[in-house]
Amino acid sequence: MKVLVTGGAGFIGSHLVERLLATGHQVWTLDDLSNGRPDFLEHVKLNKHHHLVVDSVMNRAVLKKLLQRCDAVFHLAATLGVKNTVENPLKIIEGNIDGTRNVLELAYQNNVKVIFASTSEVYGKNEKLPFREDSDRVLGATSVNRWCYSTAKALDEHICFAYADKGLPVTVVRYFNTYGPRQTASQYGQVVPRFIVAALSDQQIEVYGDGTQYRCFTYVDDTVAGTIAALSKQANGKAFNIGSSVPISIEDLAKMVVRLTGSSSQIVKVPYEQVYGRGYEDMMARTPDLMNAQSILGYAPSVSLDDGLQRTIDWYRGGE
Repeated sequence: MKVLVTGGAGFIGSHLVERLLATGHQVWTLDDLSNGRPDFLEHVKLNKHHHLVVDSVMNRAVLKKLLQRCDAVFHLAATLGVKNTVENPLKIIEGNIDGTRNVLELAYQNNVKVIFASTSEVYGKNEKLPFREDSDRVLGATSVNRWCYSTAKALDEHICFAYADKGLPVTVVRYFNTYGPRQTASQYGQVVPRFIVAALSDQQIEVYGDGTQYRCFTYVDDTVAGTIAALSKQANGKAFNIGSSVPISIEDLAKMVVRLTGSSSQIVKVPYEQVYGRGYEDMMARTPDLMNAQSILGYAPSVSLDDGLQRTIDWYRGGE
């Protein structure tokens, strides 16, 4: 197939591009490099079936030309990061909704299959676990910026399903805490790279909150496998949880990173308000029900947390 990957120079996107090329597809990567990095595509830069376009999904003219030549688009381009969500909600809202509308409108005009990368954040703070794809969304007040990313991605999903009702082949994949090589650490970054960077330099590992909150961390290869499986016609018009169903507390994750790195880092607890300001809200648990992904997509995560963390640590040490 001829495939477009938006955000293809990013963490998950670059792994997706590599896998698509390895399985015989011709791939166009569209990335404005605001988060993505050209060196993430180093392994495919000489591949004659790969084409990097440095531009944005906000550029409708460029996006239209690309979609006119493609059979499918994996839409991963997004604005994310908890700190962004708290500090700059307009950036989150506009950066996610406007680009997704462009992709879906132009895909509909050209009858291009869309696989939209969403997030487990859409479930909010629902305490009824595990999350099924039809679970209720439970959110805080609109005055709490924490929930704007969840709301923006949920609206993106509504747009996806509205176009599905009009006949567009579209599938939503909801990622659960993907981690792995190329997930870089920053003040907007995720917990796994933040812990690894601290551990490798024997600095304090800061666990936000009391550390008892738990998540299901998914190695990027498993995330990519589930994403590509969503090309199936049987997936059209549906949403799928893509993740691991094995939970771990954030404190135990920190201990695991210390063990695997052989670090002398001390683990310290830091109140949420010290990092994100007063009024920050979080959910205690986030676990997916994978029944639909398993039965329809044949999805089965295969990389253990121990193995995945070791691979990620090796990448940070320069072993890749």
